[in-house]
Amino acid sequence: MHNNTAISQLIEAGKWISQKGWVPATGGNFSARTATGYVVTASGFDKGQLGTHTFIELDHQGNRTKGAGNPSAETQLHLGMYKLIPHANVVLHTHSVAATVLSRVIKSHALNLSGYEMQKSLSGVTSHLDTLSIPIFENDQDIERLSLLLSDHHLHTPIEHAVLIRGHGVYVVGSNYKQALRHLEGLEFLFSCELERLKIEGIGAQL
Repeated sequence: MHNNTAISQLIEAGKWISQKGWVPATGGNFSARTATGYVVTASGFDKGQLGTHTFIELDHQGNRTKGAGNPSAETQLHLGMYKLIPHANVVLHTHSVAATVLSRVIKSHALNLSGYEMQKSLSGVTSHLDTLSIPIFENDQDIERLSLLLSDHHLHTPIEHAVLIRGHGVYVVGSNYKQALRHLEGLEFLFSCELERLKIEGIGAQL
């Protein structure tokens, strides 16, 4: 994919995601794999008002080739996920209330979802009876250390759709931006449903 095409798609994705309220206060960051490397949102910009000037272009080694903004501290995590997950061509990182709260109240290292028809919005999931497991990692300001944790986890349990960072948000991957958006929307619906279920049934009894 050409860099300009990827940037245009991420601008449109940012508008839609911002309208959902999933990237408040300039939070979140988006990226895409391209023919020449990667494009990634620069730090500090409202994701609902992205433009060509709000992106940094990187080569395959992660070196900046274009763009004057400051790269997000989490750029390294995006690049690490591309290396781990061959089918990932887009990574969307968001901060919804449901994802953030669930990542804190679930004390185990994975959010396991089963029984929801909407699980089938995730690629490869064919039944509501399947268990959709989203790994949860402890938040860490040391992105290199966090990237290593993801890499170690991936060796024994491959990351397919997304990861949650405790108290932080979700990173969703897709083979293209439309699939990444579908995965994000499906997961956000599932997160909201699961959070409501825990409220009704009692969070303490579920942990």
